[in-house]
Amino acid sequence: MPVRIKKLVGAVILITLVVVYAIVATAFASLYLAESSGWIHLAYFLFSGILWVVPAMLVIKWMESAPRR
Repeated sequence: MPVRIKKLVGAVILITLVVVYAIVATAFASLYLAESSGWIHLAYFLFSGILWVVPAMLVIKWMESAPRR
């Protein structure tokens, strides 16, 4: 796959990942953590705010890899 197409596909995947992940993380917090203390909210959003980096790193790594011949 050409590098330009690969980066376009990767950018679309990253944007989709961030939007879907934010919606799911916020919906989960609203449903299950509504009555929790502020410390639980803080811990959850710190953890979930860092967790999306793992799949994003994999997509970026794929985008930056050399094209196969």
